[in-house]
Amino acid sequence: MTTTRHFDVSDSAIEAAARLMRNGEVVAFPTETVYGLGADASSPAGIERIYEAKGRPRHNPLIIHVSDVEMARRMAHFNPEAELAAASFWPGPLTLLLPKREDAGLATAVTAGMKNVAIRFPSSSVAQRLIRAVGFPVAAPSANRSGKVTSTRFVEVVRQLDGRISGIVEEDICDHGLESTILSLVGSPIILRHGSVPREALEALLGPIDEDTGPQKVSAPGQLKSHYAPEAAVQMNVDRPAANMVWVGFGPGCEGCQMTLSSSGDLQEAARNLYTAMSEADALAGAGDVIAFAPVPLIGLGRAINDRLRRAAAPRCA
Repeated sequence: MTTTRHFDVSDSAIEAAARLMRNGEVVAFPTETVYGLGADASSPAGIERIYEAKGRPRHNPLIIHVSDVEMARRMAHFNPEAELAAASFWPGPLTLLLPKREDAGLATAVTAGMKNVAIRFPSSSVAQRLIRAVGFPVAAPSANRSGKVTSTRFVEVVRQLDGRISGIVEEDICDHGLESTILSLVGSPIILRHGSVPREALEALLGPIDEDTGPQKVSAPGQLKSHYAPEAAVQMNVDRPAANMVWVGFGPGCEGCQMTLSSSGDLQEAARNLYTAMSEADALAGAGDVIAFAPVPLIGLGRAINDRLRRAAAPRCA
């Protein structure tokens, strides 16, 4: 069992956390989306420890996080659409899948041996400071056990990963509450994962965009069918819950719901609350109980919320 150090966000603590990562260790840290589980993306040992700590399948690649656009350009080939998307949405919750440069210096396991790499420039100042201190892109999937509920709070990271990783940076600033949107710009634009940047915003910039809709070989993070799941079973689109259900409402009129994603029907609020509500509902659920979510509209951030709920409700053997 690993001794997990807890770091504040002072300059000395950030440097100490970065030193661990430069030495091939894994440190969880907050971003504006969710908590990430970070390692120096050039370190085979560090990347292997990410997969071990999460219990993550080795065929599921990782997102690398950069501290500026120039660092990203050293990792991947940018076409005009990528330059436009980066100028419009970076720093922020958009991940771009791009052709990897042969001289990028990334550990092979970061991309699961594939020729493309997923890159994000987070807006979180804590994340940016940590990446700059490491001095190289940081590979970072969400800081949770593979397939389980994503962590947006320090206490959740501790619950799932304390004793499995070398450090956790403590600051609860995951304002978006949902992972980044993943946009492939290898060929025509395709949304591989809905997230904190709505499809409408991307299409306003780039025109019509396809989305990944069918089973295929995993080409980017967040594509596993069963994912983001609590221990209890999950059902979607429930407006009349049964007795064995912990009901999570959305919008006005959810009399009898134990909690709500947003009583006013605000999708941004619902996105921020999704994983916390999922964890709290899981704590309330008894043996055989089901976590039931009220319908959430399939517009804007609602697409990403429904995507996470579908994956949480998928058969766990998938």
